[in-house]
Amino acid sequence: MSEKTIRNVAVLGHQGSGKTTFVEALYSTALNRPKGSIERKNTISDYLLEEQNRLGSVRLSIVPVETEDCTINLIDVPGNDDFIGEAISATNVVKGAVLVMDASSGVEVETVKHWNLLRKKNIPTILFVNKMDKDNVVFENVLTEIREKLGKNAIPFCYPMGHNDNFDGFVNVVTLKARKYNGQTCEDAEIYDDKKLKVFELHNMMVEAVAQTSEELLDKFFMGEALTNEEIQTGLRSGVLAGELIPVLVGCATKNIGIHTTLKMLIDYLPNPSDLNPIEGLDEKNQPVVRKTLEEEPFSAFVFKTYVDSYSGTTSIFKINSGVLTAGDEVLIANTKKTISIGQLFKLCGNKQTAVRKLTAGDIGVINKVEGLETSMTLCSPKHFIQYPAIDFPGAVYFKALEAKSKNDVDKIGSVLAKMMLEDKSLEVRRNIETNQLLLGTLGVGHLTYILERMKNSYKLEVTLNEYKVVYRETIKASAHGTGRYIKQSGGSGFYGVVEMDFSPAKENQFTEEVFGGTVPKNYFPAVEKGFYEACEKGLLAGFPVIGVHACLKDGKYHAVDSNELSFKMASILAFKEAYMNCKPVILEPILKIVVTVHSDDVGTILSDLNSRRGRITGMEINSVKDQKITALVPEREVLEYVNDLKSMTQGSGYFYQEFSSYEEAPNHIQEKILKETA
Repeated sequence: MSEKTIRNVAVLGHQGSGKTTFVEALYSTALNRPKGSIERKNTISDYLLEEQNRLGSVRLSIVPVETEDCTINLIDVPGNDDFIGEAISATNVVKGAVLVMDASSGVEVETVKHWNLLRKKNIPTILFVNKMDKDNVVFENVLTEIREKLGKNAIPFCYPMGHNDNFDGFVNVVTLKARKYNGQTCEDAEIYDDKKLKVFELHNMMVEAVAQTSEELLDKFFMGEALTNEEIQTGLRSGVLAGELIPVLVGCATKNIGIHTTLKMLIDYLPNPSDLNPIEGLDEKNQPVVRKTLEEEPFSAFVFKTYVDSYSGTTSIFKINSGVLTAGDEVLIANTKKTISIGQLFKLCGNKQTAVRKLTAGDIGVINKVEGLETSMTLCSPKHFIQYPAIDFPGAVYFKALEAKSKNDVDKIGSVLAKMMLEDKSLEVRRNIETNQLLLGTLGVGHLTYILERMKNSYKLEVTLNEYKVVYRETIKASAHGTGRYIKQSGGSGFYGVVEMDFSPAKENQFTEEVFGGTVPKNYFPAVEKGFYEACEKGLLAGFPVIGVHACLKDGKYHAVDSNELSFKMASILAFKEAYMNCKPVILEPILKIVVTVHSDDVGTILSDLNSRRGRITGMEINSVKDQKITALVPEREVLEYVNDLKSMTQGSGYFYQEFSSYEEAPNHIQEKILKETA
């Protein structure tokens, strides 16, 4: 199979718009097989137990469709924003997309988010207006909303038919052929008389737009000559590939209305892998190098998704960016410089793998149990090195502490989480030694719930959730002197160490000495320093680590027999403790830098809310899709549940990312709260 007979198409849209049913309809229609349904829990895409239980997708699924000597690799993408990482993975490798909409709901929040993602990556996209059979659907209203929220260049390639709000088919505006639903299937039909005027008007507008793409066609148009179907299709395809046209199709996936036409249009109007620009990577010297998606190019591939099965191990899903891969080939993992031998090679359909001998440029394939191969890694010919850019996944913003329910599972939890992180690059796991908490970071409540369900179902591991404890710091605001005496003498070898030390505020913890006359021998300086840093591990105000202290050893005493390193380490700790409360200690709280992206209509609400959280706005800018990006510094304790609050304030349209910025002195009333919390 050549690259020109392949289409890689992501299917995206708001949760509940019917994406999985749409993919199922395309698959069953092309193969002429019975169609599964979400309600019966037997679709090709949603095969995970977690997906079947919630009647919705949680991770991307590959469904290849063979039709008209073409392979269309459909990638069914979850619509829930908590799984946006799956959409990001898919859009890193596809060159075409279908955005599915629920006609009765119009352009929803995730419709816009997915659309913006597709625009950002310049992916030609077809809009499929699904569920046209629902009551009170007015196509003109839906089209107006599409043009307002997604783009004025949205053009109906299909126009709905039906009387008295009864949607029963459509007209292909390009070919002027009608399809009518007879109660079981769609069949060719006559265009309804009352629809002809509108359909011909749309067709003529389309032809005029195509004619303007070249002088030759424009002359032909003005001479009154009809453009051929081939000329119209070629012109429309050029407009779609360039992002100048957004085809709008109509249908009903549950009744297979519009499915045949959609299959044809996926082939006719979305790009084959060789249509678009070469893919850029870096060579061994970190210099730019490109690969065209052609069989004759050197082999290269990009791993865009990893699955981990508790029994069969890792499954690496990749797209071949160039060349040909054959079972038995030796290839290089560019990221690790490790050479591997490709044993068996597979195509994936849902969760079913089919062995193949070779795969060509543009196709999607699978290899199993390759140690060290992860998402975002590059495979390439050992003789022609290239490494592609890693996928930029969103970071975790919602943290909870995990604890194994059973003592027998304590050792198991780490390895299970490691496997989950291989599958999902948006997960973050860290052990906080200070609070003795194992923290799991996700993109939201839905994401966290899925992870816990999967741990239970796949690995028989149940955990309890605890609130994430914010880690504070202590520092000092004044200087003080401390004397440390560690003397224990009771006959024989004892302990003798005396130090005089000054403690003062500084940018960071540091130790110096200004000892004169050998009152403390130099060989004990490291022990005094060690004692100081050990004392800083736990402040006397609330037990938090102490930062920003300069300790200076000024004087001391030693004993020729009883002095040793332990004596001076302990004396240093005692000097710190004596001086500490006189240094006016305070509690520092962690400050996060957060960047919030919201519609301009929500800016006032967000600014007011951030102000109520003691946030300081440091910047505002408009992004490429005219949304507002607000940058602020906010105390961490104020945004522990911010992902949920932001969704509530923006009806799900807002999102943010965060990173640690600094520690700052907490206001007095907050310090009092923290002291009560830690008492």
